Amino acid sequence: MKASLILDPDFQVSDVDPRLFGGFAEHLGRHIYEGIYEPGHPTADANGFRRDVLDLVRELRMPVMRYPGGNFVSGYNWEDGVGPVDQRPRKLDLAWKTTEPNTFGTNEFINWCRKVGTAPMLAVNLGTRGPAEARDLVEYCNHPGGTALSDLRKQHGFAKPHAVKLWCLGNEMDGPWQTGAKTATEYGRIAAEAAKVMRWVDPSIELVACGSSSRGMATFGKWELEVLDHAFDHVDYLSLHTYYSNADNDTPSFLARPEAMGEFIEETAALCDAVAASKKSRKRIHLSFDEWNVWFHSHGDREKRRIKDWDEAPPLLEDIYTMEDALVVGGMLIALLNYADRVKIGCIAQVVNVIAPIMTAKGGPAWRQTIFYPFLHASHHGRGKVLRPVVVSPTYDCKEREQTPFLTSSSVLNDDGGLTVFAVNRSLDEPLDLNLDLRSFPTLAPAEHLILDHADLKASNTEKKPETVKPRLARNLPKPVERGFRARLPKASWNVLRFARTARK
Repeated sequence: MKASLILDPDFQVSDVDPRLFGGFAEHLGRHIYEGIYEPGHPTADANGFRRDVLDLVRELRMPVMRYPGGNFVSGYNWEDGVGPVDQRPRKLDLAWKTTEPNTFGTNEFINWCRKVGTAPMLAVNLGTRGPAEARDLVEYCNHPGGTALSDLRKQHGFAKPHAVKLWCLGNEMDGPWQTGAKTATEYGRIAAEAAKVMRWVDPSIELVACGSSSRGMATFGKWELEVLDHAFDHVDYLSLHTYYSNADNDTPSFLARPEAMGEFIEETAALCDAVAASKKSRKRIHLSFDEWNVWFHSHGDREKRRIKDWDEAPPLLEDIYTMEDALVVGGMLIALLNYADRVKIGCIAQVVNVIAPIMTAKGGPAWRQTIFYPFLHASHHGRGKVLRPVVVSPTYDCKEREQTPFLTSSSVLNDDGGLTVFAVNRSLDEPLDLNLDLRSFPTLAPAEHLILDHADLKASNTEKKPETVKPRLARNLPKPVERGFRARLPKASWNVLRFARTARK
């Protein structure tokens, strides 16, 4: 089976915003407690942060981290998570029916971000609270001093402002599962007013409005138009969320699902532009894909694990990812890259234990899940300028869609003059011979071909066998052919083809 890819450095989609490779940390399950924060763990530092987890998150090079939710934020009082830990209240979290001890809050998160080397992306509660509490949090975090809230931050041990630049105006506010769910008009008005007063406190901040909770919601489309009609002048980004599942065990359809991610991005961008047109504005609302991943393995786990209501940090949403999940995550990363002109922020949901690339055992080790590797490769090698390719690929039909290309790919012209091609071969039966037409790149030579594959698509990494699925180097680099190179992509594989700039003419 053969496919071809023609690339030219003059045909560019956009620069990649590094924030495309962000993460998401929510007070959910064991993400915070036993995930990133576990005082008493053998690797814990003076702050109670697990250093083994810090090392793995640093490895992923995540420039931005969303917090504290997610559904959790819609019932959260940020004041409960600051100040002396022994004076913080224990409260019921209605979103996940757990008990929140509040021993980890905003300041701990900021400290953790600094240790990781990531920028905080804070969400404000627009479910049970409103503009006043949102502006208060901005003042607490960002104002230099001389006011009650900024001086309170100083009393809590932070003399300098946190300088949080990226803020989310609530979370999934059209979802009936959301505490304080709202109609589009209700949310559009409160988002606009919250954004207005938050910016009055700090004009330098960037703001993300909630899009509809998913493309499948009955509200999708109408929600975006109504919300932006109210908030257009006050916000910079609109959020998108999506998760893909193979609950029906239909692998060909599962591998095809990332194609829908690109369509979702196109539709949402069109809605944003329609509002701009109606307002006769040249402003462009960009997109924040701040929740995305594979999620289905843990469905029903609450009952299977006999988790009681109001437990503290129970093991919720702990998907154990497989090789085929890694292929889908790779396809989703490719979609994000290919729409880098509109998607400026991306947050894989989540980072540790909860539908996450990193897993931990209480008091024990941390390890990389299968999906860790495509994200790692994209984050390390997907920085630069995305190129617009000419692609010819054989296709297949499945229940999900007709004429799904076996090849899905994205190509990035790196800042050092090199080129990286990310590619998934969706064929479950055959390798794919990929012809790379690089006639416009006379000074490139093959440097590396990384492959992630496994004979068993259901193979996963576990505490006892943490390296069952891991990348390998191809035996041979891409071969020179007329006008470029040819590489063989194994069946059902994620591939990273790297070309380095040389003196060759």
